[in-house]
Amino acid sequence: MSKDDGISKYASYLSLGLEIAVGISFPIFLGYWLDGYFELSPWLLLAGCVVGMVNVFLIIFKLDKQFEDK
Repeated sequence: MSKDDGISKYASYLSLGLEIAVGISFPIFLGYWLDGYFELSPWLLLAGCVVGMVNVFLIIFKLDKQFEDK
């Protein structure tokens, strides 16, 4: 295994972690901001939490599909 193979392996894991972090935090923060804008607290925050959880499950299922193909 060359040095470039190890770096690309770590980069793929880093991108997966970043994808999960953004996939769950962005809808939550967006829901929080929209709650303040529309004064609907806490409903849009809760909707953002649900959307974030669905995003993470979709990322996990996509990852599982990639490992099945390999």
